[in-house]
Amino acid sequence: MADMTETAEAEALVGIGHPSADDGAKRRQIIDGAREIFMSVGFDAASMNDIARAAGVSKGTLYAYFDSKVALFEALIREEHANQPERNMLFPADEPDPAKALAIYGRQLVAHVTPTEALTQARVVAFAAAKFPRLGQAFYEAGPLFGVLKLKDRLDAFVAAGSLDIPDTTLAARQFIDMCMGDFIKRLLFMVVTSLTQEEIDLTVDSAVDVFLKAYGATPRS
Repeated sequence: MADMTETAEAEALVGIGHPSADDGAKRRQIIDGAREIFMSVGFDAASMNDIARAAGVSKGTLYAYFDSKVALFEALIREEHANQPERNMLFPADEPDPAKALAIYGRQLVAHVTPTEALTQARVVAFAAAKFPRLGQAFYEAGPLFGVLKLKDRLDAFVAAGSLDIPDTTLAARQFIDMCMGDFIKRLLFMVVTSLTQEEIDLTVDSAVDVFLKAYGATPRS
């Protein structure tokens, strides 16, 4: 019922018009308020009234920027990932040794994916995706898929240099990421543990690198 009310109100506000290009600060204000509400009460329990209040804007202003709660949450997901510097910094660009580069990448990957805030967002998205699949798709494209494609690019470079022999670098990227994450995500998401030790991270990542190189290491030329 609440969703129908919000939709009706959005339709009634269609004539407000679109924000101008210099309204970035207001949009940021709304995104920040939305993050606070979504992460504290979840997608279903959040309302546009709550978000407007947290953002310090009127409901009319909120709907001028985002015509629904779904659109706002999707924008939050994409912006959260787009603004994370780790997206471009996970893989050391100047390390020519695949073993060393992958070891560095694996450790940074685990550190990037497992903080409490990232896991909270993943839980909220997973719950909402059952009702709104496009939210899950937005999260996957902005985060996990982006990571796979970035790693693929680096693996392609190693293949071109002759230091790795990989027939399908997209598949290999997925495999390496999954090996590095081990069962970390399951244990953290289900609250089996609340944190990881550096020792278990190092052991898992180093094992992943070893298995990966045994599968895809280039055969030395005679």
